[in-house]
Amino acid sequence: MDYVCDARSAASDVSVVQNSYDAIEGGGLMATPHHSPAAPNLKVNRSVGYSYPALPPGYQHTSPPGAPGMNASALQYADGSKHFHQPALGTNHLTASMGGLSLQQEGLRPVNLLQERNILPTTLLKAPVPNLHEDIQKLNCNPELFRCTLTNIPQTQALLNKAKLPLGLLLHPFKDLSQLPVVTSSIIVRCRSCRTYINPFVSFLDQRRWKCNLCYRVNDVPEEFLYNPVTRVYGEPHKRPEVQNATIEFMAPSEYMLRPPQPPVYLFVFDVSHNAIETGYLNTVCQTLLDNLDSLPGNTRTKIGFITFDSTIHFYSLQEGLSQPQMLIVSDIEDVFIPMPENLLVNLNENKELIQDLLKTLPQMFTKSLETHSALGPALQAAFKLMSPTGGRITVFQTQLPSLGMGALKSREEPNQRSTAKDIHLTPSTDFYKKLALDCSGQQVAVDLFLLSGQYSDLASLGCISRYSAGSVYYYQSYHHKHNPVQVEKLQKELKRYLTRKIGFEAVMRIRCTKGLSIHTFHGNFFVRSTDLLSLPNVNPDAGYAVQMSVEESLTDMQVVSFQSALLYTSSKGERRIRVHTMCLPVVTTLSDVFLGADVQAITGLLANMAVDRSVSATLSDARDALVNAVIDSLAAYRSSVLSIQQPGLTAPFSLRLFPLYILALLKQKAFQTGTNTRLDERIFTMCQVKNQPLVYLMLMTHPSLYRVDNLTDEGALNVNDRTIPQPPLLQLSVEKLSRDGAYLMDAGSVMFLWIGKNCGQGFISQVLGVPNYGSIPQNMPSSGIDPDPRKEMICYLLEFVPMKTQWEEADND
Repeated sequence: MDYVCDARSAASDVSVVQNSYDAIEGGGLMATPHHSPAAPNLKVNRSVGYSYPALPPGYQHTSPPGAPGMNASALQYADGSKHFHQPALGTNHLTASMGGLSLQQEGLRPVNLLQERNILPTTLLKAPVPNLHEDIQKLNCNPELFRCTLTNIPQTQALLNKAKLPLGLLLHPFKDLSQLPVVTSSIIVRCRSCRTYINPFVSFLDQRRWKCNLCYRVNDVPEEFLYNPVTRVYGEPHKRPEVQNATIEFMAPSEYMLRPPQPPVYLFVFDVSHNAIETGYLNTVCQTLLDNLDSLPGNTRTKIGFITFDSTIHFYSLQEGLSQPQMLIVSDIEDVFIPMPENLLVNLNENKELIQDLLKTLPQMFTKSLETHSALGPALQAAFKLMSPTGGRITVFQTQLPSLGMGALKSREEPNQRSTAKDIHLTPSTDFYKKLALDCSGQQVAVDLFLLSGQYSDLASLGCISRYSAGSVYYYQSYHHKHNPVQVEKLQKELKRYLTRKIGFEAVMRIRCTKGLSIHTFHGNFFVRSTDLLSLPNVNPDAGYAVQMSVEESLTDMQVVSFQSALLYTSSKGERRIRVHTMCLPVVTTLSDVFLGADVQAITGLLANMAVDRSVSATLSDARDALVNAVIDSLAAYRSSVLSIQQPGLTAPFSLRLFPLYILALLKQKAFQTGTNTRLDERIFTMCQVKNQPLVYLMLMTHPSLYRVDNLTDEGALNVNDRTIPQPPLLQLSVEKLSRDGAYLMDAGSVMFLWIGKNCGQGFISQVLGVPNYGSIPQNMPSSGIDPDPRKEMICYLLEFVPMKTQWEEADND
């Protein structure tokens, strides 16, 4: 199982997919801007963002009035959003700005981990703030979107090697944002050499020229860019939103398209074998889809289709004029053909009644089926053929090991050998699913897999269909509609989020960095085109990515370096957009400064990604050893090269005081733990989460947040949609913080645990949990069973909006 595509592997696979997007997003092939008219379906309401028309009369053929005005002033946004003040910035101004800064030495304070008891944080740990001038820092990218393992970049690779810390970036590029500047302009200004998008950290040499902050080429300022319609002033290019915001989105003109933007197309593929029908999942999925049909992202062009399969494949004609959906059965799974393809993917709005009828009747259609075989591979081949002309999203629900046709698998799990760190099957047993995923990627199709299985299903092989097509994997162990109500609720909530969340189609992403730095390994779900261009047929706001870097050339005479990610995608409304994030970090020359700027959470996240790869390419024990050695080596480097006075005990810099704790927590994750309790599919799924989750979720999964919830007050409460939500203080995640008298909520990201002490107050148990006494609390209770006591609103609020399962544990095992 290859969890990562690096430059070397991409070179061998690049022939599989046409490298046509490289000319659009980068490669220096667009030396001059084009002004071809936008496609008709790219009409944008003026309320979307800032629209820049052609220059007003009188400016088109005249010289700019007055001297170049580069003074700071506020940019007034028409929608009343946050004001940004732009000082004179750029690499030519940063040196002077940084000259008088004093480093905050708290991060270097030695901490004896064997003596200090209060090491655990009492507040949510925040990303370290780069040591930049405040005028520059406030324009920097939000660390929730773009984050580096070292906020002080070593000047040389030798210095980085001496620190024994990994250098890399963690991205959450498509995160849901409440305020996102969106610009519609007649021109998108980019460096003519490296294709970097203009950003807050470029240098304006004068009114007519700007210097790229990545390759240092001097570029001309286009005539149109000199006029700022927001301020209605000519000659202020430094006040444009593109130079005021480190995160910005462009409405892309037609030269950023290979074809007209595709419509949103959703194809659902259901396992309807006897085993699948027994789990009862089809009722839950069809009802959830019915409830959210109107909330699917899209517009009047949205299309939808359905396929079911067991030992044969069933298509559903939703042709306009039919009184009910028509099932078409294909029994030849060796050479699948598509019957009546024009009626299988239909317009959602125009055929809504037929679609609703199908979803209502589908769960009952196979209730008497005795067919136990599963032809998943042929069903995926059929789905690919159906989706190839347009691209889109395939959503697959599977409940067992595929047993027929291409992609058929055999069980490889030996329960008695789960505890060994060597002979476990983490690699795929066939390349069928990877090859099909690459074909899907080439046609802008992503495949999302929902695995609902009580038995081994070889997720190591099946997961490839999502990993290389930029899809997602969901896993519901031992799913059953009666015996496991917690998993049923988890599926309902996660599926609702999945169906209604924002989506980007036919996307590509490229990450650029300042000359001298080199990006060499990528982590996440994608396919790598042309060495560094990530192919993302679908991109969603819950996906995270990571990259490893090295210092290829000495960063001599550089005060700062910059990083930029550019995500080019088609929105569900048919608009071609480019979302750009830019981050600026200082360069340092001493080892102490490197440790001072260490971001322990980002380091842990990157090491977790690297450990998954190590588990697959070598062994699980090698990965565990590598994680432990990463801590030992970095703390040894600090002790030997930074500490002026040697101290007894286990000493760590304050910035890395939680490093051993986080790595120990990682070793206890199901991805890396040893022991017979971890099923192979469960281990693989946790590895998938590590590789595809944004850092904030990965850290919650690794080191959860703990709150006491039986004694809530209104102090510091939030008001959300006219609801008062108490905010309990964060507790240190330690058993000594638990009391038999209390109730505690532990947030582990996708899962929450509610721990009830044996002596917890009767009022809480009866009013919130809705049971008469402690002894009546069930071990597994859906969150819907919690009564919405107004005083306990925070619990109900969390359980309503966070996909999760709840588990109840007694306090007897202190």
